[in-house]
Amino acid sequence: MEVVMIIMVLFLLGLVWNLLRSVNGFVYERLKLGNQRFLLPPGDLGLPFFGNMLSFLRAFKSTNPDSFISSFVTRFGRTGIYKAFMFGNPSIIVTAPDTCKRVLTDDDCFKPGWPKSTVTLIGKKSFIGIGQEEHKRLRRLTSSPINGHEALSLYLEFIDEKVVLALDKWSKMGQIELLTQLRKLTFRIIMHIFLSTESDQVMEALEKEYTVLNHGVRAMAINIPGFAYHKAFKARKNLVNVFQSVVSERRRRMGTMNLSGRTKGDMLDSLLHVEDDKGRRLTDEEIIDILVMYLNAGHESSGHTAMWAVLYLHKHPEVFQKAKAEQEAILRKRPAGQRGLTLKEFRQMEYISKVIDETLRIVSFSLMVFREAITDVKINGYIIPKGWKVLVWFKSVHFDSDTYPNPTEFDPSRWDGFTPRMGSFLPFGAGTRLCPGNDLAKLEIAVFLHHYLLGYEFDRENPDSRIMNLPHPRPKDNCLGKIKKVSQHL
Repeated sequence: MEVVMIIMVLFLLGLVWNLLRSVNGFVYERLKLGNQRFLLPPGDLGLPFFGNMLSFLRAFKSTNPDSFISSFVTRFGRTGIYKAFMFGNPSIIVTAPDTCKRVLTDDDCFKPGWPKSTVTLIGKKSFIGIGQEEHKRLRRLTSSPINGHEALSLYLEFIDEKVVLALDKWSKMGQIELLTQLRKLTFRIIMHIFLSTESDQVMEALEKEYTVLNHGVRAMAINIPGFAYHKAFKARKNLVNVFQSVVSERRRRMGTMNLSGRTKGDMLDSLLHVEDDKGRRLTDEEIIDILVMYLNAGHESSGHTAMWAVLYLHKHPEVFQKAKAEQEAILRKRPAGQRGLTLKEFRQMEYISKVIDETLRIVSFSLMVFREAITDVKINGYIIPKGWKVLVWFKSVHFDSDTYPNPTEFDPSRWDGFTPRMGSFLPFGAGTRLCPGNDLAKLEIAVFLHHYLLGYEFDRENPDSRIMNLPHPRPKDNCLGKIKKVSQHL
């Protein structure tokens, strides 16, 4: 009798489980799409409300985050496009280069589709929250002060100086968290560029708020104390309050200045004074959301990538020596009396550029970007329904063995004479919404590696430290170890 009861309970639990797993499919496919549902790519929409998020989180909190996508491949084949239910929405995950290219570059069919929680935290007036026309306007107004040749020349001197001071300081501190120190360094740089601020107290407070913000950007929008999104929402409020006071004070100073005698200042000055072709200036809300976005992206990616580059260089001594030799050659050619790096020297760092690209490929700092179908779109014989989210999965693209043989190997030489086809290398996205700070980020990383290779090594405390994959890949101990000065080149 007990065996029969157990079998009946298990049978009922199985029925309930299958019923739950069919709810999303019934609501979002059968009811809303009708016969069109038969054109959807393979996949499953998971459980009600949660969708596939539980399996996503389980995979990314394990030692094998790639198991999330590999489970789709195992169950449904290597189609490169799958249906799922992610971040509260019916979604299509794309993993093949050509499909990713189409989604990222076809502005007539796809628009930004970031989760509401992400848009709320980064800002409705930031690049991820605005439409195509408004994006073009803001991009045009802000791109030159960030990535233009003149801007990079101005920033290079400051970056060079701060990197030299930071490495010397770290070498005298004993044990440090390399990632933490790099994030502080890159935050100092981006704060100087945007706000001309170097107050240690202000920067440390703001950087802590950004750390909290980042942990909530990919979290489920549960605004209850104790959850990551709730903490991030509070951090966003604190950041907005700080930036509003800065913008208000800068506007007040502008009102008392003789504008004809105004000298060129930081990025905030540019944002306050820039006008579009219709004479419109940016509002406080636009400026603040731009600050929140740029200051977040402008230090996170650079700091993390620089840390991973250091680890890969030490793991591959032959790469380390080749990269160091290139930097020594640059130093030997430097004219007598020149102090610090020049943009010309930066452009000569061909091998370091390959090291950075290979690091960006393997680490895939940004896991995905979000788009939304503006209309029904047919791709590879499947349909992406209007209103469905589209998740461009960078890691799958960067580990595509057809493009990158032996993709798990760190091999900068794979870039010798190799230009990846569009859609197969996406560390900064693609299309009109390509990350506007990509040149600045690579400049920061290259300057750091230049000085590091010439004069320092890193003695890691816990080489087997577990890798945490959310919100970005990092060692659990934030790369604990000691920076050792080994040369007097600098």
